[in-house]
Amino acid sequence: MITCEEVYRLNEKMMIGFPRGLLFYRYETLWTTFFQELGCDILVSESTTQRTLERGAARAVDEACLPLKIYYGHVEELIGRCDYIFVPRISSFGRNRELCTRFASLYDMTENSFRGRGQRFLTCSVDAKAHSTEADAMLDVGRTLGFADKMVKAAYRTAQRENARKWKEKLQQQNRLWKEDGLKVLLAGHSYVIEDGYIGAWITDHLRRNGVIPIRADVVEREVALRQSEKLSPTCKWELNRELLGSVSLYQDRADGLILLSAFPCGADAMTNEILLRRCAETPTLHVVLDGQSGTAGLETRLESFLDIIRFKERMKT
Repeated sequence: MITCEEVYRLNEKMMIGFPRGLLFYRYETLWTTFFQELGCDILVSESTTQRTLERGAARAVDEACLPLKIYYGHVEELIGRCDYIFVPRISSFGRNRELCTRFASLYDMTENSFRGRGQRFLTCSVDAKAHSTEADAMLDVGRTLGFADKMVKAAYRTAQRENARKWKEKLQQQNRLWKEDGLKVLLAGHSYVIEDGYIGAWITDHLRRNGVIPIRADVVEREVALRQSEKLSPTCKWELNRELLGSVSLYQDRADGLILLSAFPCGADAMTNEILLRRCAETPTLHVVLDGQSGTAGLETRLESFLDIIRFKERMKT
């Protein structure tokens, strides 16, 4: 909790920092709109670079996954530049709807990794198993900062509406891509991999430069994808991976190829990618595991060879 003296300073805008990593790509609109509606200023770390990864890796244990190391690099960038860095705990959305343990423990790991730096961190907890919903969590955040419940609830409602509007636009844009002429490759990966400016975004750009239309499996009607995923794996409990399973199942017949894009060493991805490799055997598939390599030449060659295979297969149909 903040001190009484700090509450009195609420007429001065607080600066809330957001590391550009992990679930920020999923909740950017919701989180930033919420704090802006409360009158806070926001500061988002810059796009990932090699230096971001190096600084984050220096703070993480060797066994940490690549996205977590990148996240730490973004936290490092924000240290000392804002009043609070927002690091939420997100554990589950219900039965068999859990997230990787790194999301549940992210606040504790981050605070411990950056202890002694004089930076304050702000958190909340989304855990359906503990009867803590997203609305409950955001209300706790507002209370922690000293805002009245009425104001916090209004800010959250506005943030929800804006988030829903942006997500609808994203789905509509993806639907338009399906109607375009040209080869279409389905990218199955988490948003924090596909959108990351250093490890994943260049792959989408490379496909476009080669005349291919990239379709993102993480952009899907989530509830529909979750229901569909039960046909492939009724026991998979990882929410984000279940969405990808269902999305690929829904989209694969419309795509000319499939790229499984994951970051090393993600155990949940290793499991679901194996399922997809078996279930999508008739679809040309490339499995890419990103490990923080400093060069892209080798992967570019793999991508171009994969596209050659798809084009050859399409010519054989005619």
